[in-house]
Amino acid sequence: MSAPSRLGRYPVRRRIGSGAFATVWLAHDEHLDSPVAIKVLAENWTGDLHIRQRFVEEGRFLRKVESPHVVTVYDAGELADDRPYLVMAYADQGTLADRLELGTLEPGQALTVITQVGRGLTALHDRGVLHRDVKPANVLFRTIENGRGAHVVAMVGDLGLGKAMDMSSRLTMVGGTPTYVAPEQALGEALDPRADQFSLAALSYFLLAGRQPFDHKSLAAAEDPAPPPPMGIGNEQAEEVVRRALSKDRVDRFDDVESFTSALTEALGAEVEEARLEWIPADPELTRATSRPATTDPVRDLPPPAAPRSRRRRVPWLAAGAVALALGGGTGWAMERAATTERTLQDATGQIAVTVPEAWAAQVDPERWTPVEGEQELPSLATGSKAGWNTDADPAEGVFVGMLAGEKLPSRVPGHPDCESSDGLVRDTRDGDDSMTVYFVGCPGPQFIVERVVQLTSNRLLWVQVRSDDRGTANRVLASVDTIGI
Repeated sequence: MSAPSRLGRYPVRRRIGSGAFATVWLAHDEHLDSPVAIKVLAENWTGDLHIRQRFVEEGRFLRKVESPHVVTVYDAGELADDRPYLVMAYADQGTLADRLELGTLEPGQALTVITQVGRGLTALHDRGVLHRDVKPANVLFRTIENGRGAHVVAMVGDLGLGKAMDMSSRLTMVGGTPTYVAPEQALGEALDPRADQFSLAALSYFLLAGRQPFDHKSLAAAEDPAPPPPMGIGNEQAEEVVRRALSKDRVDRFDDVESFTSALTEALGAEVEEARLEWIPADPELTRATSRPATTDPVRDLPPPAAPRSRRRRVPWLAAGAVALALGGGTGWAMERAATTERTLQDATGQIAVTVPEAWAAQVDPERWTPVEGEQELPSLATGSKAGWNTDADPAEGVFVGMLAGEKLPSRVPGHPDCESSDGLVRDTRDGDDSMTVYFVGCPGPQFIVERVVQLTSNRLLWVQVRSDDRGTANRVLASVDTIGI
């Protein structure tokens, strides 16, 4: 699906993701100068009045709640083809499911997530709304800045199964994720907040024990669950709290979610405390454009550098330290002012795009480059915070994106021995595109250097290098890299 230029009054940056019922786009609110996520009903469901009503109700339910731990809905509307959309808070740190792919959580981290999700559910319940689908994919992380600086909060989102309590008491549609769903919900009975408590307890078991409490393959299997096995976390009091919240009979559970999370916090209090969520690493794959991502992976074994030529960048692939690029005059590049703090730039051919902080657009070169002397010129784009940003003498923040010929990924990325350490090479495959990425840390000048190579087509690679003073900005720039018409 190609990205629309606008959704309503909002210019679109890129696609964040899509599911069976909707696609979510990253867009920009020009009036408030802020990124937003726009959820649009999938085209094939436009004529299904039931699905459409569920989609619209999600926005209404979320709009009722004011909590930092519930995804905020700012606006709603309809496209020209009558598809509804919701304008929501942008979860720049991805989901709990994404985070768990990187490894298990420390107890303090798990407790923080459980507590904050509990606060979000309590806020929903106080407004008469049930969530009914608490699971890792529906826990989102967002960076919030205030007087204490930037910090990350956990939010509950995706109320596609959400119901007002008075509606649930009369008619309940069976739904939910089997591993986390409460027995009464699987049975289609009338629900109350203790159903969400059960789901949160199942999530708590998973986060603390590192494995699921149940292995239900269907909702039918969740109707009569056997007691979960011992958690094996060395804290019987905490295990008893989780077991109680997972009681098959809802009358045996805690009175409400807040009582459950308070009891769990007290049980774990002697061992762990709530932790701030800055530990969540910003994963560029969470928000990259899906049309042509610049996936994360490293490159060495690349072609030897070309001799410098007029208005062409010389890339010493195997040299240590910064990539030396001879910047051109910056004419002929296409620029879209997406916000007062960011710009979306394109190369001279219109095939490469990247969104960077405004300060990184001080020196822009959109001209083609020659990866290897004698080979054809290929699209590329370089932009940095000052002239010479990519030199060893005076390195600064910036990004280079360039295409080069290649039928397979190289075995290495350019090395940076002056940096203190690297995270190691990560290989990945997303949407059929193989990639490799390396993060270098403690580098002279900008602290972070990211090298990534993507197998763009059967005979074309895409190389991306980002230099940044902070990893979050590096990841956002890396995530924004897109190719057009490739």
